[in-house]
Amino acid sequence: MSADWYVHFYQGLALELWRKAVPPEVTTAEADWLERSLALRGRRRGAAVLDVPCGNGRLALELARRGHRLTGVDLAADYVAEARAASKAEGLAVDWHHGDMRRLGRLLGAPRGRFDAAFCFGNSLGYLDRPGTVAFLKVLGTALRPGARLAIDTLMAAESLLPQLDERFWLPVRDMLLLVENDYDVGDSRLDIAYTFVHGAHRETRQACHWIFTVGEIGDMLARAGFTPLELSADLHGSPYALGDDRLLIVAEKTA
Repeated sequence: MSADWYVHFYQGLALELWRKAVPPEVTTAEADWLERSLALRGRRRGAAVLDVPCGNGRLALELARRGHRLTGVDLAADYVAEARAASKAEGLAVDWHHGDMRRLGRLLGAPRGRFDAAFCFGNSLGYLDRPGTVAFLKVLGTALRPGARLAIDTLMAAESLLPQLDERFWLPVRDMLLLVENDYDVGDSRLDIAYTFVHGAHRETRQACHWIFTVGEIGDMLARAGFTPLELSADLHGSPYALGDDRLLIVAEKTA
């Protein structure tokens, strides 16, 4: 499995499925949560917020509609083009960048202390191995002002994934089907995944891998990058995270 699997993953039916997977009401609820958890409300000019990776901009666009100043970074060229077209059509001034989140400093021009907040949603944290994740978090921390907050969303924390890992299952997404086939590498704590996307007579298979971190490991990596975790939640209502919960939402503060 290539460590750079995500370079070629997000195209074709994969993009089509993710577009359909999240209904508008979920985007609204997640944007509400981000405003509260990242302390974005009440700023005269709106908060400067970094969304990385931003996908097709569903959350960045919603926050921009609320008056915040958004910057989005993603590796999927089609998604960035889609997000840019959407913001232009609505007259929203969002700063979009096509590129690898590992090159964040280069993409944004080494923006030390430029942002009031950042978020990393959609299981993206485990795309990189441990050294790569620490390096990413350190660059992300550099881009944030002291006291700024970071939100992370993942379904792939070890305490969520491993107690209920299925080797193979089908998932319907509106008029599409997704087959997920999992192979967990115990030695590397890495999940190798074959995704098969089906839309009518069309079928595409993509290979992916996801590094699996415990909640403690994530906290340690955040600390090494200058963050202090403030909150671990299982949902948008703030329920405390516990073993076996499907989702982990982390809010951390830039303290060093």
